[in-house]
Amino acid sequence: MVITRTSVFGVTRSKDLNVTPEQIARWEQGELAQNVFTQLNADEREFIISGNTTEDWERLFADNADTDV
Repeated sequence: MVITRTSVFGVTRSKDLNVTPEQIARWEQGELAQNVFTQLNADEREFIISGNTTEDWERLFADNADTDV
């Protein structure tokens, strides 16, 4: 199923992911993504949730990479 999302950077992307409309409906009704999309890896689930890719997260937190917490 092709999923289209927009990242925090305003970039709209589409990915063909191994999910069903029923799974999307369950997630939209409040079930946790990790419980619904067990066949997907964490990066694929994150794309469904936020539209962000691994590269987006790296870019988002790049400024904090040298900061100790």
